[in-house]
Amino acid sequence: MANRLTIHYEKKPCYDIVFAPDFGGLLEELRDLGIADRRAAVIADSNTAALYGDAVRNILEGNCKKVILCSFPAGEEHKTLDTVKGLYKTLIEEKFDRKDLLIALGGGVVGDIAGYTAATYLRGVDFVQIPTTLLAQSDSSIGGKTGVDFDGYKNMVGAFYMPKLVYMNIGTLKTLDDRQFYSGFAEVMKHGLIKDAMFYEWLLDNLYEIQDREPDILEEMVMRSCTVKKLVVEKDPKEQGDRALLNFGHTIGHAIEKYKNFEMLHGECVALGAVAAAFISWKHNWLSMEEYYEIRDMFVPFNLPISIDDIDPEEILALTKSDKKMAAGQIRFVLLKKVGKAVIDTTVSDEDILNALREIHFSDEDAKA
Repeated sequence: MANRLTIHYEKKPCYDIVFAPDFGGLLEELRDLGIADRRAAVIADSNTAALYGDAVRNILEGNCKKVILCSFPAGEEHKTLDTVKGLYKTLIEEKFDRKDLLIALGGGVVGDIAGYTAATYLRGVDFVQIPTTLLAQSDSSIGGKTGVDFDGYKNMVGAFYMPKLVYMNIGTLKTLDDRQFYSGFAEVMKHGLIKDAMFYEWLLDNLYEIQDREPDILEEMVMRSCTVKKLVVEKDPKEQGDRALLNFGHTIGHAIEKYKNFEMLHGECVALGAVAAAFISWKHNWLSMEEYYEIRDMFVPFNLPISIDDIDPEEILALTKSDKKMAAGQIRFVLLKKVGKAVIDTTVSDEDILNALREIHFSDEDAKA
């Protein structure tokens, strides 16, 4: 029997996260949602449509009124309102109504787009998350955040909209290329740093098994990561307070992501942002120097960057000012009081941020030193 976690919303059970080794239990879970009387649209990008589209469609064929596969080109650059518009058009042409179901099959971009489409099509239709990347399984598929980028600014248009089910086939992590896998690890690491020091230590202790993608270790890792996310989103489902702690590493990370025109993966930018935030935490005398360097160096075995060249710290700083997490003109920066305990700080100065950016900026002068 598959492991599961139940996410509560306003203190009532809202949806289950199911952890499974394959797609074998998917049909039973969907039948519990009354799939037999509904049309289903499987939404995927070009990568996941090729890998898993047929498998999921075959599971649904003959078990629902109708199934269609909607795909769009892979990549953050397609996380736009234009892509959502194309999905609306298909759903209208296929006569989908409010009783029907959307299924997000893919990584974070797919989940965000499908979720936002579900939240806004006919003022809301049910949707299911089937995350297939480590980033989506450990983080983005949970909590009901949906949305798209606007003119290159991350997640500026969106809605809080809860799925009816999150089905995690841990076996899909085997098909990820190393860069995508390690990008997702940045979010896993973040959860340990902000809320669970024992999980952080577990990651250190199981480093080689994670690198080898041992199935049992991956399932435990994803479950523990989801448990942290569950605790945070249940307490603050619409980011009025503690949920902002999940943005550790993201203020600077999102700015770097935009500066680099999304050439870097989200997790790679989050890793850089996390190193910068840990540096500021050290300079605030919350972390020791040894703790800062351990956090920084922990990203290295997972091929995540801890320094970056060809950036302009002043421009990165300017981009942080357009971050949607600003409050009354002040950046709500997430720092670490200690490993496993994050806080929201509104006293981080421009000079603090610039010093952190200089810390992670690998310049030509550094190379000559």
